[in-house]
Amino acid sequence: MLHLRQRIVSHIISSAATSAVSCSATSAISSLRRLLCAAAAPVSPNPSGFAVEDYLVDSCGLTRSQAIKASTKLSHLKSPANPNAVLAFLSGLGLSSSDVAAVVAKDPLFLCAGVERTLVPVVDGLTDLGLSRSEIGGLVSLVHCRFRSRAIVPKLRYYLPLFGSFENLRRLLKKDQSKLLSSDLDKVLKPNIVSLQECGLGACDIAKLCISAPMILGTNPERIRAMVACAERLGVRRGSGMFREALKAVAFLSEEKIADKVDYLKNMFKWSDTEVAIAVRKAPMLLTKSREMLRRKSEFLISEVGLEPVYIAHQPVMISYSLEGRLRPRYYVLKFLKETGLVDRHRGFYNVLTKTERNFVDKYICPHKEAAPHLAQDYATACKGEVPTNFRFLLEPKVG
Repeated sequence: MLHLRQRIVSHIISSAATSAVSCSATSAISSLRRLLCAAAAPVSPNPSGFAVEDYLVDSCGLTRSQAIKASTKLSHLKSPANPNAVLAFLSGLGLSSSDVAAVVAKDPLFLCAGVERTLVPVVDGLTDLGLSRSEIGGLVSLVHCRFRSRAIVPKLRYYLPLFGSFENLRRLLKKDQSKLLSSDLDKVLKPNIVSLQECGLGACDIAKLCISAPMILGTNPERIRAMVACAERLGVRRGSGMFREALKAVAFLSEEKIADKVDYLKNMFKWSDTEVAIAVRKAPMLLTKSREMLRRKSEFLISEVGLEPVYIAHQPVMISYSLEGRLRPRYYVLKFLKETGLVDRHRGFYNVLTKTERNFVDKYICPHKEAAPHLAQDYATACKGEVPTNFRFLLEPKVG
């Protein structure tokens, strides 16, 4: 019987996938739906004999501990009829046994979903949106309980053209499906997207913003407007390339926390009001950094490297780089090359710091293989947080 249902649902999905190019598909789906109902009919409820926990283990592939936990939500089931139909449906979508087990373990009530009433119409709607059978199957594995609601179709109909591709949308859903699929489309999601578009953010910008801060799109529209106003008060213009970063930085910070962090930045980096404003405008994500991290970066850049506070304020991106993985190792290499006369002593640290890893190695490591054969290994060691012997003399105070 289960095999028959699997074949039937597989035919339903196959027919739905060709509905966009064949008018006869509609009648084929209707016919197969009647067959599905007929296939399910012979299974009669057995109130006294259906063991949910055993069914979850034997038919769904759950472990015993998973089954015990899941069975508490399925105590009302008296027959395997509907669960069998759901399993056949999932198999027809191409989900493997392990995929099915994961879906049921995450959302046991999926077994209670109406195949004809809900799941097949959802598949029909998603197929009409251009999603392939494998993409629909992957969506089930990703969103679980959200899939057993017809509301998923109009939301994806809105999101797909906005974010450009199913892959972009899948990445967003993987980050945080709850806000994207549970928030009200007309009262929350659409107004928020309109607000972001009015700030000059295109679909690509909105997608990137939501991937890095997925809760933003589903937040209260009033909060979105407050975020926009806050970003503007920091001096970041709407439509500028940094506005997206500013929104992400202030998204869930209160005015008090922002003011407190600005004061800390001023004191730690010895900035004036003008300088801290410049730094935050150029690198809004400074507001999200921990005090300890900022303290350590300040000590390194000002006390060890010897950079002037005003210089750091105009190049604040350097504060965002890893101290152990980038700042220190590259500083050691540059200082070594200067001390040994291999590069000009006036070579700036910022230009060295902002190069990609490959460009840095090509320009500052590879050309000196003969003059400094140990340099590549020393740099790799420094990137691990250690100070190689060949670099230690750089840190010793010079005797005048």
